[in-house]
Amino acid sequence: MHHSRRKFYEETSTHLGVYCRKMGFTPNFFTGLSFLCAVVSGIMFWQGYIIWGIILIILTSLTDMLDGATARAGNMGTIFGGILDHVSDRYGEFFILAGISISGLVHPVWGIFALFGMLIASYTRAAAESIGHLPTCAVGMMGRLEKFILIMVGAMLEYYFPGKNFLTYALIIVGVTSVITSVQRLIFAKRELLNRQ
Repeated sequence: MHHSRRKFYEETSTHLGVYCRKMGFTPNFFTGLSFLCAVVSGIMFWQGYIIWGIILIILTSLTDMLDGATARAGNMGTIFGGILDHVSDRYGEFFILAGISISGLVHPVWGIFALFGMLIASYTRAAAESIGHLPTCAVGMMGRLEKFILIMVGAMLEYYFPGKNFLTYALIIVGVTSVITSVQRLIFAKRELLNRQ
């Protein structure tokens, strides 16, 4: 997600976080719930329940958004909570794409390719922010939410038009744009580090 879109996303979602905080929910509760939804989504895809897989991806994204929103609204963000959230997200992506890969809906290689792309884009950002000490490296053409939307659209089209390879095309696009995002983040990190000299 581009940094300008991310800023708008964070500002608008914080209002939901206020309500969640008032109801007594914690960021880690939503982190765990998001992970659970991702696991169940992967299982649904694996078993051929495409619509349920899509619904669970939506719930995965929603609870992940509420995680950060609640942390911001209640000023409850911690370093470990941030680490837990990022690691949980990567596990969630693995289960969703693993379920799709072994479902028979696509050739497994495309699921692996999309998973690699999503992981390398996330790792590039993490390395830039931790090793390079950049405040943020959340730049690039495609963020996690946009990739999930692509997968959901591809899965929905695959459901209504089986055998047309729509989900395969979606995974290829996710993989390619993720690799491009990783390169964009490397270029951004290099430019920011050079500006410090």
